[in-house]
Amino acid sequence: MQTDFLIVGGGAVGLTSAQALLQMGYHVTLVERGATGQEASWAGGGILSPLCPWDYGEAVTQLALRGMGMFGEAMMLLQASTGIDPEYRRCGMLVLTPLQEKLALEWCANHRFPASQVDLAEILDGPRGRGLLLPDVAQVRNPRLLQALRERVLLFGGNILEQREVLGFDIVGDRVTGLRTAQGSLSADAYVVATGAWSKVLLGEHVGDLEVKPVRGQILLFKFDSPPFDRILLRENLYFIPRQDGHVLVGSTLEDAGFDKSVTDEARTSLLQGVRELFPAWPEPIRQWAGFRPGSPDNIPTIGRHPYLANLYANTGHFRYGVTMSLASAELLVNEIEGILQPFDTAAYRWR
Repeated sequence: MQTDFLIVGGGAVGLTSAQALLQMGYHVTLVERGATGQEASWAGGGILSPLCPWDYGEAVTQLALRGMGMFGEAMMLLQASTGIDPEYRRCGMLVLTPLQEKLALEWCANHRFPASQVDLAEILDGPRGRGLLLPDVAQVRNPRLLQALRERVLLFGGNILEQREVLGFDIVGDRVTGLRTAQGSLSADAYVVATGAWSKVLLGEHVGDLEVKPVRGQILLFKFDSPPFDRILLRENLYFIPRQDGHVLVGSTLEDAGFDKSVTDEARTSLLQGVRELFPAWPEPIRQWAGFRPGSPDNIPTIGRHPYLANLYANTGHFRYGVTMSLASAELLVNEIEGILQPFDTAAYRWR
């Protein structure tokens, strides 16, 4: 089977890359070893912002802010074309103490990111003191987003091959000539690696400077008759994400556990302790799960052409912010392929 682009990896980054390339008129096939959207993109909480954006360097900031700005219109189009509601909501995020308030307010002012100091007692039942309200932070319901992205790729004429374990690349000279899978070989004019935590394993000796490793994150799920609050809450590294149907996600851990997706009592205890400190009367969680973030140095993804293989590209290593950055990352990838001027300096994401 011949196609213009073969994309390896069916998470948010792979699906948005496929969508962007299809919109440019390319024939695209996406290959996924399992089912699309069932790994890191599914397991995450769906906060469309770095947790504390002032904690990150400019390479993370510029890509995250551009992605965040693209989501509102993109989600309306996605729902209109697929009939699937990704439950995009600009609900705001309330950052609780302790926080570096002066640094946060300066960062928000410099980046034109709305923020205001608030009295928690006036807007939240439980915690007291001051907080920082970021009203423009949005969320999306990851499983529904991924279902909608998959449907849109198919509507655009993309081909999705699931349950296809990829074994490696065939390479002749400075070009990839084929993709070896457990069910046989596939070929294309060009190839995109969007395999998240598995990217380094897939690339083997051709990895270059791409540094990606699995970082396990565990989340607890609670259920209420109605949402206990409307906004995302953040206290240091602990976040609470309220869904409209009364579910609340609480996460998450950062664990160097290789590709072990087990859930642990230690993580449950640690997360529950954080919950009880703020909301001592909450019930027990109804579910716990784990996923693998594609950990990368300083949270900076790799986007662009391979250093010496002319028809191989990467869009991977987004660590905690793959969904947030997905639309902007796909834009940067297509711009490089097409030779279109980038919206900002992309040297930090270059594959060397």
